[in-house]
Parts: sequence; C-alpha cells; structure tokens
Amino acid sequence: MDKIVIEGARPLKGTVRINGAKNSAVALLPAAILADSTVTIDGLPDISDVETLNSILEEIGAVVTKDSNQTVHIDPSSIVSIPLPNGKVKKLRASYYLMGAMLGKFKRAAIGLPGGCYLGPRPIDQHIKGFEALGAKVTNEKGAIYLQAEELRGARVYLDVVSVGATINIMLAAVLAKGKTTIENAAKEPEIIDVATLLTNMGANIKGAGTDIIRIEGVEKLYGCIHTIIPDRIEAGTYAIAAAAQGEDVIIDNVIPEHLESLIAKLREMGVIVEQGFEQLRIQSPSKLKSVDVKTLVYPGFPTDLQQPFTTLLTKAEGTSIVTDTIYQARLKHIDELRRMNANIKIEGGSVLVTGPTTLNGTLVKASDLRAGASLVIAGLTAQGMTEIIGIDHIERGYEKMTDKLKRLGANIRKVPMTEHEIDKLNLELNL
Repeated sequence: MDKIVIEGARPLKGTVRINGAKNSAVALLPAAILADSTVTIDGLPDISDVETLNSILEEIGAVVTKDSNQTVHIDPSSIVSIPLPNGKVKKLRASYYLMGAMLGKFKRAAIGLPGGCYLGPRPIDQHIKGFEALGAKVTNEKGAIYLQAEELRGARVYLDVVSVGATINIMLAAVLAKGKTTIENAAKEPEIIDVATLLTNMGANIKGAGTDIIRIEGVEKLYGCIHTIIPDRIEAGTYAIAAAAQGEDVIIDNVIPEHLESLIAKLREMGVIVEQGFEQLRIQSPSKLKSVDVKTLVYPGFPTDLQQPFTTLLTKAEGTSIVTDTIYQARLKHIDELRRMNANIKIEGGSVLVTGPTTLNGTLVKASDLRAGASLVIAGLTAQGMTEIIGIDHIERGYEKMTDKLKRLGANIRKVPMTEHEIDKLNLELNL
C-alpha cells in the first residue's frame, strides 16, 4: 500500500495532457458487449476502474486484448450470461451498466449491487423503473439485482430525477428492444453523447442524446466498430483548479473547453485568467483570488465531481464562499481533512462555508473517495511543509499517473510505500 507525499508551495508551470473520460470509459466497456463482433475503444484512461471492468468482461467470456494501455479490443462473440452477484462488481459503482447491457443482449442478468465511493444515498430506482417499462421483471435477492424478460419492447420512460446512470442504462437495454423507446427528462452530460455515439457506430438508432428527450428505435443486431473516447472533463477541471490554486502558467491539453463552461465561468469570477484555445486551456492565477458561491447542478451546471477540488481552491480566496452540493449532499468527507490542514471551513444547513485566505499546513490526511483525494492533493500542493495522503487507491480509480503529471509541472510529489503502522491504522479504521 502506498501514500502520496507532497512538499507544497511550489509553483506549477508547463503543459499537462488529459486522458480519456473515466465516466465515459466505465459505460463504453459494458456497451461493447452488445455487439456481435470486435469493438475497439481508443483513448481509454489507464486507471483501476477500467482494469476492473476489463477483468469482469473476461469473466463472462469476452476476449479483451490491448494494443497499449489506451487501446482495447473487445470481442464479445463468446460472452455468456452468467450471474455476477459478488466479486469485482462490488468494487465500482459503474458495474451497474452491466445490468442494461446484459439485459439488452441476453434478456436476463444478475448483477450485485454496485460499490464505489460512498457519497450518501445513491438509489438505482430510476434504472429499475426503466427496465420494468421495457418489460423486464426485476427482483432484489441477497444484495443482487435479478432481471428477466421474455422480450424487451420499447416504451416511454420519464425519469423522476435527472440521472446519468439511469439514462445510459436504459439506452443500453433499449437499443436491441422491439419498437421505439423515449427517455424523457434524460441527463445531458457529454458522456451520454459519447456512449450514444459508440452505440450509433455499432448500428443503433438513437436520436436526441445531449437533450432531455432521447428517442431510440430498436434494431435487430449491433456490429463491431472503432471508437475514440472523449477527453475527461473532470480530470481537466481538476488540473485547472490546481493551476488556479498554485500555478504560474499552465496549459491543459486535449480538452473540450465547452464541456467546462461552468467551471471556467467560476474561475474567471475569482479573477483567474483563463484562455481558451483549440482543445486547450491556459490558466494563469492572480496574486489575489475573490470569493465566490458555488452550487452543483446537473450538466451543464457546475459538476458535483469538481465540488471537492474547488472547495480547496476557495481556501485561498479573500472573503467567505458558500458551496452547496445539490447532487450528493453527503459529499463532505474532505472537510475534516482540510480542517486538519488549517482550513477555515464549517458546515451550515447543508452548505459549506469557506473563509479565506488561509495558509494550509502540511500534515497526514486520508482520501475517503476519488474526488476528495483530488482535493487533498491540491491542498498539499498549496500547503506549507509536507503533506502525506493515505487511501490513494481512491485517487487511482479515476486519475491516471497523477503524481507523474504534477511532477512534470514542477510539483515536489512522489508515491512511497506506507509504513506498517500506517497500514495497521488504516485497516483498523476500515474495519470499524
């Protein structure tokens, strides 16, 4: 088990290249099993969530080969419908996309309830509502979801809440169903367009992805294709925030600026200089930052996945900022860790109040989830002295070679083995 050690207060300067979108990758891989021949996905991030999904696909019979860490060929022709009630599906939340994909391909599936970061209640009732509308019988037995249908027929599905996961899962189940499916109040995230583009390249008939109404006309079969994943807007946003917090002049390469308009607007409101180029952002931070209020919303609003890193940035702003996460209200486990580092933060009525500027001090902190881990890395970059971050397996679920990328920008950051005492302490906390 490793930890990240950062000697802070060093300026960041240079260029960082963004990988393919993690939140696309974890849906594209399950989607590939709907084809009857090889699907090639290029630009995949080299992260543990992708490795876990590739391993699950191999468990059910897919032949998964790699040209490199970023290009994967998936031959689904030998896949069989076997139950996956436990094991690796418990490691990541996105394993629930296997429900829609297996149901669409085999008209049955048995998938364990998903794991991943705990961010408060994250029900899958809208997924189930969609599957049942298409004709599936859904039961929950001993912590696993069992789906069965004699046939799937297109239906009108109105999502009670905007859900990226439910929108994608219903798409996966509907592309091979008979007739037309309409998803109303659908999520609009770029990752949904990415998945729809893959499915369309495979032969699916999908209209309206990226709007709140998606129409799907079922087809007889889907074919193999080659697909290039979109850049990761959350990774790009994380490095943009790091640059705003501790950068002199940072260029973020391989990014779609339009996907980050809400973040760019907030950075500019704080006084950060943001220049948009073709697939690039240039970030220059002023000597003083202004406080701002932030409320997370569904896309194209401010992303919940950037709330925690942005909260760290606000510790450098003059005045009091208010952060409200309307998506995951329990996404606050980074707050206590930032307080350990001398941040002036408190929680009032479901919102976070950040008063600054404060000088953060390096200490030992623990990443409780993926984006909390990113927020602590940014805190360590700005802090005086040494910061040690444990629980970095969360960070490696979603950020490829983060320490290497930051090192190339000038950060004094490294990954080192944890001591036996630190491992024992962490294991004790996990078992409590």
